Amino acid sequence: MEPNIYIPLLLVAFSAVITLCYVFVLFHKVSRLKLADKRVEEIQTYIHDGAMTFLVREYKLIIPFVLGVGALLAVLGFIPALQGAEGIGWQAAICFVIGACFSACAGWIGMFIATKANARTALKAKEEGMSGALRTAFSGGAVLGLSVAGFGLLGLAAIYLVVYFITGDVNSPVQILTGYSLGCSLIALFARVGGGIYTNAADVGADLVGKLEAGIPEDDPRNPATIADNVGDNVGDIAGMGSDLTESYVGSIISCLTMALFTGLSFKHLLFPLLICGVGILASVISVLIVRARNWADPHKALNIATYIATGLVVVAAVALAILYLGEYKYMFCVITGLVAGIAIGFVAELYTSDEYKSVKSIAKESETGHGTNIIAGLGVGMRSTWLTIACLGAAIALAYFFGGSYGIALAAVGMLCTVGITVSVDGYGPIADNAGGIAEMAGLPHEVRQITDKLDAVGNTTAAIGKGFCIGSATLTSLAFIVSFIEAVKKFVPTFDISLSDPCVLIGVLVGAMLPYLFSAMVIGSVGRAANKMVEEVRAQFEKDPAILEGKSVPDYNRCIDISTKASLHEMIAPGLLAILTPIGTGLVLGAAGLGGMLIGGLVSAIMLAVFMANAGGAWDNAKKYIEGGHFGGKGSDTHKAAITGDTVGDPLKDTAGPAMDILIKLMSVISLILVPVLVELTPLWDIIVKFFAGL
Repeated sequence: MEPNIYIPLLLVAFSAVITLCYVFVLFHKVSRLKLADKRVEEIQTYIHDGAMTFLVREYKLIIPFVLGVGALLAVLGFIPALQGAEGIGWQAAICFVIGACFSACAGWIGMFIATKANARTALKAKEEGMSGALRTAFSGGAVLGLSVAGFGLLGLAAIYLVVYFITGDVNSPVQILTGYSLGCSLIALFARVGGGIYTNAADVGADLVGKLEAGIPEDDPRNPATIADNVGDNVGDIAGMGSDLTESYVGSIISCLTMALFTGLSFKHLLFPLLICGVGILASVISVLIVRARNWADPHKALNIATYIATGLVVVAAVALAILYLGEYKYMFCVITGLVAGIAIGFVAELYTSDEYKSVKSIAKESETGHGTNIIAGLGVGMRSTWLTIACLGAAIALAYFFGGSYGIALAAVGMLCTVGITVSVDGYGPIADNAGGIAEMAGLPHEVRQITDKLDAVGNTTAAIGKGFCIGSATLTSLAFIVSFIEAVKKFVPTFDISLSDPCVLIGVLVGAMLPYLFSAMVIGSVGRAANKMVEEVRAQFEKDPAILEGKSVPDYNRCIDISTKASLHEMIAPGLLAILTPIGTGLVLGAAGLGGMLIGGLVSAIMLAVFMANAGGAWDNAKKYIEGGHFGGKGSDTHKAAITGDTVGDPLKDTAGPAMDILIKLMSVISLILVPVLVELTPLWDIIVKFFAGL
């Protein structure tokens, strides 16, 4: 045994425990804030109960699936040819279940407090102005952000410690931890897709009938879908994002550990990414403390400073750890490359989605001539945003590889996400601010309150796009590391293995992989459309059946709309989830390891382009609408505003459902492919059988 391994791992676990303790403190600080307005409390209860009911029903649907996959992983471990494979065996099955539970817990805790913080943010805006509202919304977001980092890192460190203590082998935990990553990925996929379908069905239904047809404001209490819309903000952008970022965070670390294992690096290289993340999580706590300690008039400045503080602390730690612990200064540049690339990608997202820059303003301007020109302008902005993002990623990959090879690329992904605690805190505050605005509207709070929450929400739309940018960037680097690990894993069995474009299986695999994100997105967007149709019909039916609703004399049936979104999202999320799981299995069995490798490459390239396009186009459309609502180009109720609402409606399923699922899709397929390696080398692919058959004719 290597005795020096315990101290670093215990320090990492301790940092995660400290973070979760602070989560507990923040949770109670927000919960203890009193609701002095009965109407606000009533609306908040509707939203909270609807959100938690959805989550209970979603988890009830997912739990049997998780247990079934866990049992399958355990049974496969008893097959002699598969023993010792990545992520297979009863130990990996236990890790799989733990990963699923921790990913679900991060989403659960985040959404529970978010649906408490929303009403309190609205009242703080009334009582204390911008600073109080920002502090409350950010505290709610910080519970989510620090939970993501705390649960993800604690699970990794604890599993590593236990397995190492039992086996005495520093490499054994890495193979088992692949199961942990798979558990996080599965929950993230279903949570993101299900939550995204829910929120978009409600949002589109509320906008099309409420704003465009009935001419009533957003979040008007007369709109039957408005509560479901506010519930959806939490279901998709809080619970779904929490599970998503837990998966991204864990996946980046495990890909780095796997790469260190396959490239034969020392145990210190295995622990280095964990130590970096241990520092990153504490840096996130310090950043949250600093933001909460001051009164901020400018939310954008406050959130940027929080990010820069966490980044600066990690840079200092990376330099110290690389020199003093590893004794190889070059790896600090890999971490710094990831950090800088993350900030750069975030800036690109801000450049194309913030109303402070020309892209959003150009969409608003184009909306003056109608719905069609709004759509054309938004599509152009989303497509144009890809080149700068890819330039940042390409530079990061080149620099990381120059300093640390394939391990350096994986380390850059860790660097990009090591401050995930503050990144998600900044991202998570947005839906809380959005909900606060809705509650202020429905409760009839003063106009000044809505002005404050609208400003918070506009910044939140940009921070959400930045958070998605971090996910996309880290997913690219993590998936590249997993693909290299896949190739190295196959070479353990077949030393001559390679992925060559002269191999027709590889070419077919690349085409299948490139097609898959489009098919997946089509299924998800189609699901949103079908669910939104049901919502539109329900809202129209309530208006027709009871005209007193629009007169404000009758209360709409909010629960009916909540139930429609819940049922539709839970039903519609199954098919896309199964597509993501079964495609790599089917491709591997038909085309073999080389074809599956080609599929991973094609899928990565295609998914990244789509993810960037959809996230930035959707964010730009949304903020163009809000820019017009701020009094530009005719303001609320104008024809320009109506055109912008159409663009926002188109953009919602792109930025909230299909786009965010792309990074989960490619990482999930990579992990499944890595687990499949022993099966693929033992079985003859269908392609070879067909070739031999025709050769014998």
